[in-house]
Amino acid sequence: ESFSHILLFLSASFFLLALLCYALSLSDLFDRVIQHSARMHSLSSDLHSEFEQYFLSSKNHIGRVNRRCHTSNILTPNGKENAQKLTVKELTEVILKLLLAWRDPLSHLHQSMAHQNDFNSFSGNKALEMSDMVHELKKGVEKVAEKMQLLGIISNSLNAFSSPDAFIPYSNSEESITLTNHDLLYCFRRDSNKVQNYLKILKCRIVPENGC
Repeated sequence: ESFSHILLFLSASFFLLALLCYALSLSDLFDRVIQHSARMHSLSSDLHSEFEQYFLSSKNHIGRVNRRCHTSNILTPNGKENAQKLTVKELTEVILKLLLAWRDPLSHLHQSMAHQNDFNSFSGNKALEMSDMVHELKKGVEKVAEKMQLLGIISNSLNAFSSPDAFIPYSNSEESITLTNHDLLYCFRRDSNKVQNYLKILKCRIVPENGC
């Protein structure tokens, strides 16, 4: 009987959390995902810098220009002016596509960095934290999309997303693994910045406030 009471309590708690989420204004939901995306981008920038200083400072790989990000097949607008040309629905879909595309690569990145014993575990755990943050941000943006659908801002269905292209697999060479990890960190830093900027543009278009 006590177990049933616990289940009822948990069910009620989840229901209240759901109600709270839907009770939040669209502006509040945007603030939350924008703040989350800012933390995610800051973390990615920190880890990218740490990785370069630790592994590549004594080599000639910093500043390479021949990187190809696995998300390059996703059409992303460059600059605020081009992003504003997309509809609210299109820009929301771009954000979700980018977040979905990083789910597996960040998991692989963490596993790879965990085997690099000479890299401190604190920095290695940041890769796992970024993976979790992408997952949580994707859920948050989906909540924003649901709210926009309820308010009639966008249509009731977003386009289905196909599985993103896989990134280039690791080779057995230690140097190649290091460069692949560096490329992933570079690309994620770039894409997380795009996500943050696109969310800000969406909010300014839908719930304009000071500073937009």
